[in-house]
Amino acid sequence: MLELSQSAQVTAGIVLLAAVTVTSGGAFLAKVATGGVPATEFQRSFFRAGHGHAGVLIVFGLVCLLLSEATVLTGFARWLAATGVLVSAIVLPAGFFFSAMGAGRTRPNRAIAVVWVGGALLVAGLVTLAVGLLTA
Repeated sequence: MLELSQSAQVTAGIVLLAAVTVTSGGAFLAKVATGGVPATEFQRSFFRAGHGHAGVLIVFGLVCLLLSEATVLTGFARWLAATGVLVSAIVLPAGFFFSAMGAGRTRPNRAIAVVWVGGALLVAGLVTLAVGLLTA
């Protein structure tokens, strides 16, 4: 049986409860798809990208949280390995949604930078976890 640290157990519980909010994104996408919310083709594609990344990264982040328990990392490296992907699951999709906001938008606004920050968190978390696993 896998035994989780107290912090991993609490983090996983909070993330699972927060994952329920992804369903509200699905409801929003259904409104966009049925014309209930007007959106350009660009906005539809960015809204789909945001929603898809949120769902996939939550699952991937939970796997990384579990794998981080097998490392001997400490401090910030431990936090990044355990939760970097989970934080990116919030930041990266937010960048897609916020950069597509605004009536009739056909190109991303400056909030597109948030996508790059989320991507950097994703990569940093994955590399830190990989190094932690390979050196454990």
